[in-house]
Amino acid sequence: MQAVNTFIILLLIVFISGCSSTQKPAPVTSLTYADSLSSRKITIKNNRYTVQKGDTLFAIAFTANRDVRTIAALNNIKPPYTIFPGQKLVLAKPKPRTKKSTPHKVVKTKTVDKKQKNNKLAKKDLAKPKQREYVQKQATQKVSTAASKKNGKIDWQWPAQGQITKRFSSKEQGYKGLQIKNKLGTSVSAAAAGTVVYAGSALRGYGNLIILKHSDDYLSAYAHNDRLLVREQQKVKAGQKIAEMGNTDATQTALRFEIRFKGQAVNPKKYLP
Repeated sequence: MQAVNTFIILLLIVFISGCSSTQKPAPVTSLTYADSLSSRKITIKNNRYTVQKGDTLFAIAFTANRDVRTIAALNNIKPPYTIFPGQKLVLAKPKPRTKKSTPHKVVKTKTVDKKQKNNKLAKKDLAKPKQREYVQKQATQKVSTAASKKNGKIDWQWPAQGQITKRFSSKEQGYKGLQIKNKLGTSVSAAAAGTVVYAGSALRGYGNLIILKHSDDYLSAYAHNDRLLVREQQKVKAGQKIAEMGNTDATQTALRFEIRFKGQAVNPKKYLP
């Protein structure tokens, strides 16, 4: 009888130990930070956005091409710009409503030759694209000039070695940075000392992205990385390795490098040695 009781006790011990081992957390697999990032993308509609888990105000401002301070002021958010999931943000001031124009009296004018009128209209239409392009270039030049005047204390350096395969364009749909091509795993370094204000993959078209803040006016961005080696709020030194080159959300292995001044992309070549 005693032998039977001993056998039953042993069975219970084995059963209990088996149950307790199944309740232990599974071992943590060795994942890089980039592997664990969410595939969710920031999508902005009608200059409004609802904050999702993992968002930062800097990432939202970067997506909207606006200065983070402008969005913070519109939403009464104070530094260090903490936001919360579910929070609704306004990204731009609503446009003022235009008053309905009152009908004017029809004034009779002399008839104009149809051929002459059509020629004038054709010339006017041809001038419009050139005028728009000129205005766009003038605006970009003003931002670049203002940026260069305030660039004094930032010592910029190249973020990676490789071949430049795309250059900055001031056109509306142009490439807003430099594309530096090299092999997978090439070191990506901080172009200047700063703080990591975003490290993730929620920005459409940028893949695994790092955004560094260097001053109140300047940010730099490092896109399409294979591995991210820094986390948000981490301070980095100029030249410190922050990522490894990759091809996330891209067709080739290369780094997309941007510099932004007050939310607007500027030509990195004007700052790099």
